[in-house]
Amino acid sequence: MKTVGHLIGRALKAYGAPYITGIPGHGNWNLIDAFNDPGSDIPVVQPMHEQAAVHIADAHYRVTGSPIAACTSIGPGAANTIMALANAHCDSTALLLITGAASTHMRGHGVMQELDRENTPDFIKVTEHVTKRNFEMITADSAPFIMHRAFNAMTSGRPGPVHVDIPLDIQAAETDIDVQDLSKRLPTGRQRADSLAIKNAIELLLGAERPCIVAGGGAIASNASLALRRVVERLGIPVVFTWNGKGALPEDHQMNAGTVGWPGSLAGNTLASEADVVMSLGCKFTDWSASSWRKDVSFSIPGSKLIQIDIDPREIGKNYPVEVGIVGDVSMVLEDIDAGISNEQARQAFEKRSAHHERLAKLWAEWDEIMKPRRMYNNIPTTMLTTLRELRKVFPRNGIVTVGSGHPQSSTKQDFPIYEPRTHITPGSYSPMGFALPAAIGAKLAKPEAPVVCIVGDGDFMMCMQELATCVAYDIPVVFLVLNNSGYISIRDGQDALMGRNIISEFSKPGDNSEPYSVKFPALAKSFGFDFATQVQRVDEIGSTIKAALDSGAPALVEVPITRDVSVAASNVVGWWDFPPVPTAPKAVLNDYTAGLAAEQHQGRDTSNVKVVKAEGAVG
Repeated sequence: MKTVGHLIGRALKAYGAPYITGIPGHGNWNLIDAFNDPGSDIPVVQPMHEQAAVHIADAHYRVTGSPIAACTSIGPGAANTIMALANAHCDSTALLLITGAASTHMRGHGVMQELDRENTPDFIKVTEHVTKRNFEMITADSAPFIMHRAFNAMTSGRPGPVHVDIPLDIQAAETDIDVQDLSKRLPTGRQRADSLAIKNAIELLLGAERPCIVAGGGAIASNASLALRRVVERLGIPVVFTWNGKGALPEDHQMNAGTVGWPGSLAGNTLASEADVVMSLGCKFTDWSASSWRKDVSFSIPGSKLIQIDIDPREIGKNYPVEVGIVGDVSMVLEDIDAGISNEQARQAFEKRSAHHERLAKLWAEWDEIMKPRRMYNNIPTTMLTTLRELRKVFPRNGIVTVGSGHPQSSTKQDFPIYEPRTHITPGSYSPMGFALPAAIGAKLAKPEAPVVCIVGDGDFMMCMQELATCVAYDIPVVFLVLNNSGYISIRDGQDALMGRNIISEFSKPGDNSEPYSVKFPALAKSFGFDFATQVQRVDEIGSTIKAALDSGAPALVEVPITRDVSVAASNVVGWWDFPPVPTAPKAVLNDYTAGLAAEQHQGRDTSNVKVVKAEGAVG
């Protein structure tokens, strides 16, 4: 006989989880006690906050493609995971959250930390909106069944987080049913597409003169990089990428066209908007990836013909009408497309796109000139792009970066080259602060041999800086690159652009808004036990200081003061974002918003006669 706690430990080990992350409380004592016993023993990494526990598990999956579990107590400990679950859910990241719950015989009586006002229990109603599946374990005998169903739900089809809620008495209950063989509880192979859909997609690709591929997070999740590269090189199709598609194709590849959407790049947005055929790979076409669907900014669909490939049929045609909608694994679909094209067909298609390739090269040359002031800024405080340029010089191709939200995320997406899949770890459409630091811990635990740098702003860093203690306690050698501009400056810039003024977005000393306030981050890190923690004083020190931090083999922090000058500080705003302005906004902002709204294509509005007005830029 084994307790439910023993079964869960045995199942996690058998299903490939190298460790579990979580925080103890009275609601999960019985579970984690079992992790001490032979057969169910599994290492537990204890962060300082439950939100961080889920972010660690999230990053582990993004780096490895294999899920692990986070475990928390009942009540507040469980509730602290909601934001991180929502982030994983939006980004289709597989992880398992195990939470404690009130004993079955105590339900509904208002025991400590129980939610029971509308439902008994209530907490699973909270998580059902931010998870792929929810399971309530109400008997010991159901434990093996629920564990293999949870892993099936997490990893099959479109990945996502799963929640299992276990009452205290069930955690300690015994059963004689053992852990099931997971290989016999999962579907075999990957989902291939309908052959007619493949045929129709091939005809469109071969006939296109200005094709473009947009790589989304699904291209990374399906490990499609090799198949993508083969199709791209045979057919000569430029590739643009979204936030989570970055790394699907090496960014020094001749067919790399850069970022698309907001913030995009000149090459990416221009080629995608001018394409006669767009083929999307696991891309949801969110507002940020599609410039709020404003015609001719990032995409022009219709106008362009769309081949949309996704594992989730609900995404097909959701935001844009499709010429060919393909449900299937992105890697398998690309392999089938490649197999259906002869060498002679590929040669002819490549050769007729010479003007398209020349256009790409010209756009990159123009973009490089535009970006020089941001990349080559020699003063301190410096710019984010100058800092990222220096990081790239000393960072190996297989190095992993985790990136927070705001200007550091936009700058990294736009101007920090990534060369390998699963090395750019960043939140997508949910875009929370507080992700980057624990994600760096998860990335390093997942791939100890790879250097990991956390690129994070000061505001984002302070959302989760307590996890520096986790780095020291477990000796996790992550380098934290803190880009300090003393505030939520991406928000300030948006306020200024829309309203001509800002409020509560700069960190300033009381009574004097002109003097920025900042934590002394190196001293803070040293108080946690960091030996290497410093602020750079000159631009020519940035690269060597980061290199020394990486070489230290220990947790390290490098702070770089960043200018607040909106003209150079961060990414170059290329793209558009639908943000309704207030009536007192500048006239140019109001006029541009009116024009942008009329040109949005996602609702099916006929934009064929809409006069295209160049977007004035995005905000935020």
